[in-house]
Amino acid sequence: MGKASQKEMNGVNGATVLVRALKQQGVEYMFGIVGVPVIEIGLAAQLEGIKFISMRNEQAASYAASAMGYLTKKPAVCLVVSGPGLVHALAGMANAMENCWPLIVIGGSCDTDQDAMGGFQEYPQVDAARRYTKFSARPSSVDKIPFFVEKAVRESTYGRPGACYLDISGDMIVQQVEETTVRYLPACPPHPLIFADPKQVRDAVRLIMSAEKPLSKLSLCAGAAYAQAENEIGQLLEMIKLPFLPTPMGKGVVSDDSRLCVSAARSKALQEADVILLIGARLNWMLHFGAPPRFNSKVMIIQVDICLEEIGNNCKPAVALAGDIRAVTQQLIGEFQSQGLFKFNTNSPWWSTLKDKIDENFQNVQEMSKDGTVPLNYYAAYSEVQKALPVDCIVVNEGSNTMDIGRTMLPNLYPRHRLDAGTFGTMGVGIGFALAAAIYCRDYQPKKRVVCVEGDSAFGFSGMEVETIARYRLPVIIVIFNNNGISFGIKDEMWETAEKTGDLFLTVPPTSLQPNTRYEKVIEAFGGKGYFARTKEELQKSMESAVNDTKYPSIINVMIDPMAQRKTQEFFWLTKSKM
Repeated sequence: MGKASQKEMNGVNGATVLVRALKQQGVEYMFGIVGVPVIEIGLAAQLEGIKFISMRNEQAASYAASAMGYLTKKPAVCLVVSGPGLVHALAGMANAMENCWPLIVIGGSCDTDQDAMGGFQEYPQVDAARRYTKFSARPSSVDKIPFFVEKAVRESTYGRPGACYLDISGDMIVQQVEETTVRYLPACPPHPLIFADPKQVRDAVRLIMSAEKPLSKLSLCAGAAYAQAENEIGQLLEMIKLPFLPTPMGKGVVSDDSRLCVSAARSKALQEADVILLIGARLNWMLHFGAPPRFNSKVMIIQVDICLEEIGNNCKPAVALAGDIRAVTQQLIGEFQSQGLFKFNTNSPWWSTLKDKIDENFQNVQEMSKDGTVPLNYYAAYSEVQKALPVDCIVVNEGSNTMDIGRTMLPNLYPRHRLDAGTFGTMGVGIGFALAAAIYCRDYQPKKRVVCVEGDSAFGFSGMEVETIARYRLPVIIVIFNNNGISFGIKDEMWETAEKTGDLFLTVPPTSLQPNTRYEKVIEAFGGKGYFARTKEELQKSMESAVNDTKYPSIINVMIDPMAQRKTQEFFWLTKSKM
């Protein structure tokens, strides 16, 4: 055998080097859409045992990959083609950065010898991605690819998690190199625990013990849920009987059915608490920036966060505990234990105030849930959905009223069992999130179900991904709350009048969608089951049938009163009132 033939046998191309490096770093999943020049990467991923999920839109693929990063605490890959493919994926990268989820996007690009010449789909991808990532780069050579892969994994998971981008040119993907010249790096270990200053921990404990109206505010995905700190936080809250209020995706870190949970008295708890233990949550729009009138003007905040830059943002904390949530919570437990058997009196006036508000709100919700008027209101529909759901299912929830009301109507008893629009308030994430959650359940918790409850407008963003769900035989239950619009829709007679009186572009309100659209027919085209429900009885039967079907995905299209809104409340999640 000649020297050239021997060299060819020992050669390896850039695509193979890339996926072997990803495999070495523990990457299990790759979502995306292949085409020139990344087809070889997708094929190589499967040959190396990385599961490839072929999707219909890069935007949904990037959402799915980021959700997998949240659920597994290690990055999945979103593979995209050059130019437009990357641009579509920027949405998921921005969402991952705002939600603090690990994600690696890998984009193909035109050959290096065509740089600045106007090559096929040429675009300044590394620069474009830099605004949406923690790290964005193009490897300098094929043999250096493993170095950049390890760095991307480390950057995406260390400190505050986020997105990273690697750009691989078309010629680098197919270029052959001697395998002996490639140095694969050891798997990046979990980042080391960071503990808070012990003095600050003591100050925090003394402040909590002095409080008359204390509250623990659990975090979004960037915090307690992602940190997998449920055991430590549960022990701390139970030990000192501290009432807690979870933000939406912090639900389940401590079970919603805990007697310490005061979600049903959210407004009262935030407005009157004098000391708040803020565990990994940011004082952004979701927490009204920590400012009056949503918060007590004299509130003392103990802020726990891994990101030093976040400490003091919008509201200067009384005590700053910079470190990992699990580590800091362990420190707080130890300090409380050293103080003796301290715990708050659950019969105190503060607890009585919260319990009275919880009971009042519960009664209001119960009354609306019993209303069987057709078309249904949100609470009546949600009551039937909630009754049918397995208690341990993963809930994906998005929309406007659909998501906001779902936060109160769909309890979460386990951590990381809720996925919604999150900090960025991104619509269109639902189907991608549900797809990722279903794959995660299949591989790690095979008996667990995934239920995606979303509005009709939200479904429209990435509805064709139901084909992806059906193609991979994932028994996701999609429940569409169909109110014919965005936030609120249009009734049949109003639509008919609009059609008769003039140009639809001028007469149909911008918030409206076509009435009575039969979305459930979409899943039937791909072999799934479709259900249409107008009454509580029809919804009950549809939910029971869908839950019992563990083989095929399903869509339940539930008609909601177009004018139905949430119950009256003192303020919304948003700072400004909605229309």
